[in-house]
Formats: sequence, C-alpha cells, structure tokens
Amino acid sequence: MTPLTPGMQTQSQSLPDDQGAGIVGIGVGDGPGPDVMAAATLDGNKVVTADGEYVGKISDIMLDVRTGRIAYAVLSEGGFLGMGTTLHAIPWGALTLNVDEKLFLVDLMAEQIKNAPGFDKDHWPSMADPLWASSVHDYYHRQPYWSKARNVAAEDEVDVQQVNM
Repeated sequence: MTPLTPGMQTQSQSLPDDQGAGIVGIGVGDGPGPDVMAAATLDGNKVVTADGEYVGKISDIMLDVRTGRIAYAVLSEGGFLGMGTTLHAIPWGALTLNVDEKLFLVDLMAEQIKNAPGFDKDHWPSMADPLWASSVHDYYHRQPYWSKARNVAAEDEVDVQQVNM
C-alpha cells in the first residue's frame, strides 16, 4: 500500500486543504477520475487508518446542498449484515484517496476511529446542526468546511494564468 507521506508528492498527489480530500497515487484510468468522480464510484471504498488498520467502508457521501460542497463521508464500521454497524461522519478534508489501492486513508489511529462520535443507521444526527458539525470537525482536527470562504474569482484568475503559460 502507498503510504501517505506529508511533503512527498507522487505524479497525481495533492494535499488536503481542509476543504477537499487529498489524492495520492499515480493511477490514472479511463474516465473522469481521480480529480472528478461520481460519488457512487467511491461508495464501498475501504478506509485505512494511519496505523494501517482497515476500519470499514464508505457507505455514503453527504453533500452540503446549499454550498455545493462535500461535507462528510460516512464510514460504516463493524456489524454483520447491517446489524450492530456503527456509522461515523468523517469530514471530507480528513480523507486522502489512494487511487492505486482504491481506498481512503484517514490520519487517525484505529482506536481513535473506534472511539469517534458515531451513530446507527436508524438514528442519524442533524448534520446541519453547527454544534454537532463543529464537534465532529474538532475530533478529526479539521477546520469546518463552511468556515473558509472560497475565492472563486482568484481561483479563476490562477486557472487563466496557468492556461496562458
């Protein structure tokens, strides 16, 4: 497995900016990925912790409809045939997609994930509640995605400059 090594970038590696997931690996396949992908493509991807332990799979990707941003990936951990499964909302910026291994890396130890705030499939939290959302982002050591305003005009200016180079 390709480890997540801060400061080292492979051909298609990007580092998370607390807004989006990072990407590591050199795999570029047919189709739109890895920078733009259908959410359904990522459902079922394994999640591996900083200590290399498999802790579950992505079961859902939650969108903030008003801002057009991905808010969370929902990790399904444990259980059997859906019974006893614990779900965890992981801030999107806390994940790194490993395109070579087709899995997500999270920069926490397995025990921290197991102790993370969770919920069950029949009792979802109100993910729009700012207190709940802030506590989840704090747990994963991430700045809430809504607290950083995107400067779309500046991004467009940079894109235009890169095209003209």
